[in-house]
Amino acid sequence: MTRSSAARARHRRRRAGLVLALAACVVAIADQWPAPAPSTASSVPLATPEPVARRERRAPVAAVGGAVAGLDPALRTALRRAAGAAARDGVAISVNSGRRTPEHQAQLLRDAVARYGSLAEASRWVATPETSPHVSGDAVDVAPDAARAWLSAHGATYGLCRIYANEPWHFELRPQAVGTGCPPTYADPTHDPRMQQ
Repeated sequence: MTRSSAARARHRRRRAGLVLALAACVVAIADQWPAPAPSTASSVPLATPEPVARRERRAPVAAVGGAVAGLDPALRTALRRAAGAAARDGVAISVNSGRRTPEHQAQLLRDAVARYGSLAEASRWVATPETSPHVSGDAVDVAPDAARAWLSAHGATYGLCRIYANEPWHFELRPQAVGTGCPPTYADPTHDPRMQQ
């Protein structure tokens, strides 16, 4: 090896080391950032960088309007893992509704009553603020149709289950589903015992 080629090799190794060190700093700083606040932005990525040592790819999940802010951390992790697998199958998963404030949930219920004509009929589609798993950060509504179909077929592997037969977009975390599969769906929220509170 000539003197100039040895110098070039040292320079490449030093530059590669600097790039890795810079990447590790960016990841460490990014891990300290707070979750995004709810907004009206059209789409924000769910994934945030992880320490390089973990080498786990975060999933390309998009959240519309800050829909993932305030989600249960285990649900968010399951979504990221599922979205990574879905992406390898060519399917992009978006969360278009995640955690909701009680006020937002109450407004959705009022809108549903106006649309469907009664609280009884609206309750088939929208829970009260006191019973909605969206208010507690334990549910997500996903899009597009391909993502819904993919999660219906593969979500149990990640503990993500469709809960209501009439809502193909609504998924919740059921960790036991990883080993046993998802439980049967309820026809609609009025059949869910949690909604009877």
